[in-house]
Amino acid sequence: MEPTTNSPEQTLAGTAGGLHTGAILAIVLVSYFMIVLDNSIIFTGLPQIQASMNLSAGGLAWVQNAYTLVFGGLLLLGARTGDLLGRQRVFIVGLVLFDLASFLVGAAQNEAWLIGARAFQGIGAAIVAPSSLALITAVFPQGPERTRAVAAYGTTAGLGASLGLVVGGALASAISWRAGFFINVPIAIAVIIASVRYLPSFESVRGRFDLLGAVTSTVGMGALVYGIINAGENSWGAPLTVWPIVIGVVVLAVFVINEWRARQPIMPLRLFASRERSGAAVARLLFAGTMIAFFFFTTQYFQGVYGWSPLQAGLGFLPMTIVQFGFSLLVSRLTRKVGSAPLLVVGLAFVTGGMAWITQLTAETSFLVGAVGPLILIGIGQGLAFGPLTAAGIAGARTEDAGAASGLVNTAHQLGSTLGIAILTTVAVGATTLEQHIIDAYIGGTVMLAVALLATLVLIAPSELAQRRRTAARS
Repeated sequence: MEPTTNSPEQTLAGTAGGLHTGAILAIVLVSYFMIVLDNSIIFTGLPQIQASMNLSAGGLAWVQNAYTLVFGGLLLLGARTGDLLGRQRVFIVGLVLFDLASFLVGAAQNEAWLIGARAFQGIGAAIVAPSSLALITAVFPQGPERTRAVAAYGTTAGLGASLGLVVGGALASAISWRAGFFINVPIAIAVIIASVRYLPSFESVRGRFDLLGAVTSTVGMGALVYGIINAGENSWGAPLTVWPIVIGVVVLAVFVINEWRARQPIMPLRLFASRERSGAAVARLLFAGTMIAFFFFTTQYFQGVYGWSPLQAGLGFLPMTIVQFGFSLLVSRLTRKVGSAPLLVVGLAFVTGGMAWITQLTAETSFLVGAVGPLILIGIGQGLAFGPLTAAGIAGARTEDAGAASGLVNTAHQLGSTLGIAILTTVAVGATTLEQHIIDAYIGGTVMLAVALLATLVLIAPSELAQRRRTAARS
């Protein structure tokens, strides 16, 4: 039997006590928080952006969609680049690009500049997001340390989206929508400096770059996301919806065939051999899609139906954000006692219940009576679900697949975010009033969450239960 050789990541994970793990985790969480924040901070500022730049409805949609399209299309490429070129240097390069793009967004003077800068931001995000999760896998050894780190990462994903609305609304009302992007600049600079000082210098993984896989994954994901975005703006039958989706599916089929045959694939298909990871990808896609759409539509409800200001709309999410933060702090302790899957099931059940409840909201129902209860349930569910869902997405992945597994997690999240808004906008297209349009979207979101819960019960929970039985039998 041949002796095994530890990779640099295995060695680091095994000696994490000698690293500044607290600083490393802070670097990872702050960087990921900025990325998730920018996915939602734009929502409460959209009316102000449209008025200040005289944007058309299509141009306004692309302020968000340009970021989503590039982010989603380049995620797998960004993940594999970190594996091959070294995670520290790739992570820092991604932060530099994201920082520069944030400045350009805040300084934008016209529609083309703004949309181009948002697309540029997507490039930086596609590099940083998978690299940040891969750093956790590389630095923190399997066990309680990694459980806590992954729970914190999952919490960051949920809180970033929620707080983005509060922060965006506050800054748009008090200063300008631009402030939400300028604030990234000094934060990113501080994170870059800390990364140079505290992140270990990972050796790059030896191997060839899967050029065909990189091209087909980027083109296929980009075309698919473009088609989905267009469906939300127009319809599922529009040529600019159908043809990009068809092209995307065909190119992604070529990608899968290439990954099956390639010696060193950009996305090892063995990742999908695990029912737990496959189930996590499906559940995350549906969960992220529903939640980003929930923020998108609820912001419109608060401003368009209740007549609130951007600041009031942002503050309206505080009941959800506060309880989400509180329950997310319990995840690490509860995971050690009952496991990840039960928490995920309970969390998704709470979110589904809250979404079903908010479908009863009407313009005559006050915020306290009609919205606070559902928001609290959704906050509890998000706090319990995000960490376990992230853990399931990377569970059992080989060290050399850390970048690919984290890329899969982030791809599911980003594609879901795009898919959710497009699907639920189409579901609600027949409504004659804004109020009914949003309620129809909530109903569709409830169905999506129910499917996510079903995927968890069928794919994730049995896999974790079987693993726990095997562990108990060995001990």
